[in-house]
Amino acid sequence: MHSVIAPLLDGVLAGLMVSIGGAELLSCENRIAGAALFSVALLAICYFGFNLYTGKIGFLLRSHSKADVSVTFLGLIGNMVGTVIAGLLISAALPAIHEAALTACEKRLTQLPLQTLLCGFFCGILMYTAVWIYREKKSISGILFCIPVFILSGFEHSVADMFYFAAAGLFSLRSFVYIFLVVLGNTLGGLCIPAVQALKGEQNA
Repeated sequence: MHSVIAPLLDGVLAGLMVSIGGAELLSCENRIAGAALFSVALLAICYFGFNLYTGKIGFLLRSHSKADVSVTFLGLIGNMVGTVIAGLLISAALPAIHEAALTACEKRLTQLPLQTLLCGFFCGILMYTAVWIYREKKSISGILFCIPVFILSGFEHSVADMFYFAAAGLFSLRSFVYIFLVVLGNTLGGLCIPAVQALKGEQNA
């Protein structure tokens, strides 16, 4: 039971931290400052060791035991639970965030499915890069640069989007499909670099 509850709760906590970053971004008048400060979410997640789907999915090619897969996808469920709870609570406490989230989500829903998928894909690449640098180089530089880059570029982070839609109170089928496409894009993007590296390794062997 612990093997299920622990990664699930760590996923909820990761969702909570992303929600705090999302609330800050929606509240900040300066887009550049807001994008930079959003980094607090991934910094906290990495330091505490919380379970963020977009930070783990790319590493499944390296270590893809049944336990690794379980932890990663339990994280996604926890991320969703954490962001929905935080979204509802924050929007109730701060109505201005509800309005900002509603505007942002309505704009997102005008995207074509391929646009949504591609925006998720490129965000996934940046998320993998940020976490890889943190893990392998023991540096937060990837976090401090990759997070603002994906936000200012207009790329889509599935867990952040879960918060935005919850804060906006949008729980429609269209919203679900949108989130699914971003999750898929983040997944493909997160796997892109390690997949190419693995292919290079096979060719060099």
